[in-house]
This record gives sequence, structure tokens and C-alpha cells, in this order.
Amino acid sequence: QVQLVESGGGLVQAGGSLRLSCAASGRTFSSYAMGWFRQAPGKEREFAAAVSSSGTITYYADSVKGRFTVSRDGANTVYLQMNSLKPEDTAVYYCAAYAGTARTMRVMSSRVDYWGQGTQVTVSS
Repeated sequence: QVQLVESGGGLVQAGGSLRLSCAASGRTFSSYAMGWFRQAPGKEREFAAAVSSSGTITYYADSVKGRFTVSRDGANTVYLQMNSLKPEDTAVYYCAAYAGTARTMRVMSSRVDYWGQGTQVTVSS
């Protein structure tokens, strides 16, 4: 049974930092791009960041570029370091895995193969 389990969410003041982790199990994700999407209240789920299967290529939404860093540790663990957090970053953050490129994952969330259950990030002003 494949599972993606996020951790690290919480409440932080504006300007603060959080590090999200995603531990995948049930299969090896060495050939999968992995990444993060987020969904704010009343809004659609949107792409935040993705990393290639090799860990060498990354993509970011314009809204988080320069503040967030996505990385992976081996095949089955991915991180999202979030700095200079803003109230508009408040959302449920979902880990995702896609058996394709990070470039495609960035623009086609419908192609994601596996989703985590989400972790809440709340940024207070």
C-alpha cells in the first residue's frame, strides 16, 4: 500500500520559517518526480514546488520563488523549506508523486499518481 505522509506543518508568525517533510512508502519513488501543492480556504489546489527524480531539477510557483526550497533525500523523502512566510501562504500543503517529469507535474496536477493527506500551515500577521 502506497502512502505519502506529510509532517512539519503548524502555526507561525509572518516572516518565520517551517520545514515540511514527506515520507513515502509502499514502493520506491526513484523514477518519480515529487513535489508540493497547496490549497487555501475557498481556493483551488495549486502547484507550489517540484523536484525531479534525480533531485537536480526544481520548479517553483512564482508566488514562492526565492522563499521556498524543495529537495529530496534519496528516493522516498522530500522536503519543503519555507522561509519568509506570509499570511497568504496559509493553506493545506499536499505532498505529491508523479511517474514523469517535474516540469509536467508543475502544470498538470491531474496527472499526479499519489497524494498525501495534507498538513496545515497557518501564517499569522
